[in-house]
Amino acid sequence: MTDYFDSRFPSVEALRAQAKKRMPGFAFDYLDGGCFSEVNLARNTADIRDVQLKPYYLRDYKGASQETELFGETYAAPFGMAPVGLQGLMWPNCCEILAKASFDHNVPFVLSTVGTASIEKVAEITEGKFWFQLYHPAEDELRDKLLERAWAAGCRTLVILANTPTFAYRPKEIKNGLSIPPRMTARNIFQMCTHPTWSFSQLAAGAPEFKTMKEYIPKGLNMKHLAQFMNKTFSGRLNEEKIKPIRDKWKGNIVIKGIVNPEDAMTAIKLGLDGMIVSNHGGRQLDSGQSTIVPLTELAQQFKGQIKIMMDSGIRSGPDIANALASGADFTFLGRTPMYGVGALGKNGGHHTFTMLKRQIQQVMEQIACEKVADFPNHLISK
Repeated sequence: MTDYFDSRFPSVEALRAQAKKRMPGFAFDYLDGGCFSEVNLARNTADIRDVQLKPYYLRDYKGASQETELFGETYAAPFGMAPVGLQGLMWPNCCEILAKASFDHNVPFVLSTVGTASIEKVAEITEGKFWFQLYHPAEDELRDKLLERAWAAGCRTLVILANTPTFAYRPKEIKNGLSIPPRMTARNIFQMCTHPTWSFSQLAAGAPEFKTMKEYIPKGLNMKHLAQFMNKTFSGRLNEEKIKPIRDKWKGNIVIKGIVNPEDAMTAIKLGLDGMIVSNHGGRQLDSGQSTIVPLTELAQQFKGQIKIMMDSGIRSGPDIANALASGADFTFLGRTPMYGVGALGKNGGHHTFTMLKRQIQQVMEQIACEKVADFPNHLISK
């Protein structure tokens, strides 16, 4: 399956259009939307595509390899599957589909605390080769239980989330009354009825749940009380005092996600963290912030070699990945593009999307005469 490719959908734009047709409106809006007026959502990708690369046509060239070493693992490509919450709401069993595709393609899969597959299920699918993103619990006991479960399941890279200190203001989700399961408004019922593939697949899979958190959630909560429980359970804002005990307890790699300024980067290095993901949560938290490629470039110039520097948010295609790598990223992650793939093609969507991205990266590398991923910065045209 690792070479599966459906030629009807050769681009992310084609996958997105097909996913929009097959997904109920409330599910697609959750995947596709950002916060407030979605200014930073658009700016993320636009600024990445403003980067330009320099090709060399007359130099000796031995071919391109996408293999990338990260934290002692060699991955087949310089990208991974970013953590996405509520995946099973957007497409039934989506979390499991993308975990399997990531494992088969030898790229990292990052499971969110609020994903719709459990730590143990993803560990089974990936043979323990997965990363876990921790939403910081308000109670130390729950934090420690989640860390223990992730470690026992084989996870050796922990991602701690820094850029969700408060719930986002997302007009589309407010309008749609997004919840798990979807709120049964007349509008949502109509959308489900007019998207039978999604609906029947959802019936077969069962209602999506926060599977990792399920054993800690009191039974019988309605959606209002479940939201209140989750709000009380997680304390979004990180600081040094919250990170230090995690560093002490977790013996593997720790990556902090959401770093966009030098002060926070220096704190991460001081605390002994192994990596940082430059991210603005896909334009879903702060509309008036910078696009991710801008701080990435600055942070890479200042901290390259001191800590692994990765990036997500706004990356959609192989050329986008190339531009991020040329701008200083050691590695990249994508969330929406693989999700579009599953929305468009169901169980084959992950395989198709990862095959497409690999082909696109390969073409860029061969076109500009870039032999290995670490050489991308040599092709950056500085402004």
